[in-house]
Amino acid sequence: MTDVQRTGADAVIGDCGLYTAGERVPGRVPLREAAHAADATDGYVWVGLREPTDADIAEVAQEFALPSLAVEDAVHAHQRPKLEVYDDVVFAVLKPVRYVDHVEVVEITEIAMFLRPQAVVSVRHGEGGVLRQVRAELDAGVPAEEDFGPAGVLYRTADRVVDAYEVALGHIDLDVDDIERLVFGPGDDDHSERIYKLKQEVAEFRRAMLPLQRPLERLAAGEVPHVPAAAEPYFRDVHDHLLRAVDQIEVVDRQLTDVLQANTARVTTGQSRVALRQNEDMRKISAWAAIALVPTAIAGVYGMNFEHMPELGTRYGYFVVLAVIAGACVALHRAFRRNGWL
Repeated sequence: MTDVQRTGADAVIGDCGLYTAGERVPGRVPLREAAHAADATDGYVWVGLREPTDADIAEVAQEFALPSLAVEDAVHAHQRPKLEVYDDVVFAVLKPVRYVDHVEVVEITEIAMFLRPQAVVSVRHGEGGVLRQVRAELDAGVPAEEDFGPAGVLYRTADRVVDAYEVALGHIDLDVDDIERLVFGPGDDDHSERIYKLKQEVAEFRRAMLPLQRPLERLAAGEVPHVPAAAEPYFRDVHDHLLRAVDQIEVVDRQLTDVLQANTARVTTGQSRVALRQNEDMRKISAWAAIALVPTAIAGVYGMNFEHMPELGTRYGYFVVLAVIAGACVALHRAFRRNGWL
């Protein structure tokens, strides 16, 4: 049956497989037979849904007796990473990330998982690379140290999610180093827009990562039912990797803050230098304008058509006026030079 032919819950089910003794039973299990198929073996069934609606997930929720509050959270997404226990159902939310380097954007998707003793129901929103990789490993028989059943699916998924955190942080580190070189290098360009954007992406990243600490801590400490004691060291290892990633993102956030302050200080200093140069230029222009005002004013007076004016009838009046103009200009020039305006 093709995706085009499937309707209802089947239309959003990416796969429905039965796993026993650490291996997948060949073929796809029909949804209505999934719970019975798991009960008939010592294995478990894994149903994977992609962006279901309330109507799409209703049949699955009924088949596996999923808690309604958790189902609502899984369908509507936009949840914080968390781990909740409802009787014999464990509900977990993970937030995988992927860093798109060429646009410096952190893409965040969401995975909700319901774990029962013999069943896993996963709901993904966005790109499903993590779940595809986990299922591909299980289908190919890639062994873990031990088969932990549904808890093993959660472990493999959480491990890949946290590994992706570290990969994304490595790319972000390179971009932060590049910004630092630009800010502390030659030139007066303002890089605040790029820094603000990257800082916003890091903040989104932190919101996807930090709340996962407590769920993994509970899994590692054996506080969650249906998680075998043998699986606790594996969750502890994932938790340690997450703590390392949390420390790294805190360092990156502080670096961006420091770089932003340095960029602001450099831009402010550059603007002050420009303002100082403009002020010096204005003083020079004002000084030369004042000097030029003297001959302009005197020439303007003598340019008026009056018959009786001082010096018009004297033989050396012209030279006297020129001398006055020259003397006044020289005196003003020396005064401006002495005051630092020229």
